[in-house]
Amino acid sequence: MSGLEPFGVRLRRAMDERGPLCVGIDPHASLLAEWGLNDDVAGLERFSRTVVEAVADRVAVLKPQSAFFERFGSRGVAVLEKSVEEARAAGALIVMDAKRGDIGSTMAAYAQAFLHKDAPLFSDALTVSPYLGYGSLSPAVALARESGAGLFVLALTSNPEGGEVQHAVRADGRNVGATMLAHLAAENAGQEPLGSFGAVVGATLGDLSTYDLDINGPLLAPGIGAQGATPADLPGVFGAAVRNVVPNVSRGVLRHGPDAVALRDAAERFAEEIRAAVTSS
Repeated sequence: MSGLEPFGVRLRRAMDERGPLCVGIDPHASLLAEWGLNDDVAGLERFSRTVVEAVADRVAVLKPQSAFFERFGSRGVAVLEKSVEEARAAGALIVMDAKRGDIGSTMAAYAQAFLHKDAPLFSDALTVSPYLGYGSLSPAVALARESGAGLFVLALTSNPEGGEVQHAVRADGRNVGATMLAHLAAENAGQEPLGSFGAVVGATLGDLSTYDLDINGPLLAPGIGAQGATPADLPGVFGAAVRNVVPNVSRGVLRHGPDAVALRDAAERFAEEIRAAVTSS
């Protein structure tokens, strides 16, 4: 055992104390260029350190997109390791956006890379893909429980292509996205104050009242800012489950860099708008 409280307990506390905002760390080439940085490891390191130093001591969650670090090979992964370490030391929870999904021993290895308590990339939670069957995630579920970590399972994503899989209807009449939500509700049954197994549900999807979003777990909600959703949209999309939503903003905050004060101010504006939208619902 890791000695950590379950992710759901720690996340609920962080959301209550810091607000529910999740800031993405997405150092893609065009954003590095906007910051006046080279598209190389030095630019990557400067970008990541600036974001962590600006907001890790005040937001509940930071979500690095691992692909933007992996593209630089081992040196990029080393930057990611350092970013995770420094962000967690400042009090932010880390959701590693790696969207891993496989079967058997390979899925177990992915889990060990991000969810084992001694792993250099140990994260508080990991995004995973269930589209080899929800049961294929069992090694990650088991290790997350053991380590006090969590998972965010792709369920109803904000990309338009996702519908061809997630809206497909099963023989029992329930679609695939709803099936994933039901699996997560079962994982979280009886957990207080919040389960550790969450769903990724896009904030751009409009009225989701036909889905049971009450999974007793967190709902990671991409799509606010550059993708078109606003904090004011959250109650209409998520209904009674809005208190468990972790809204993710990436470019809406990151475009204010490289000035750390501007990054911090942007994050605080989004956090306040989200807090107002959630508390008024």
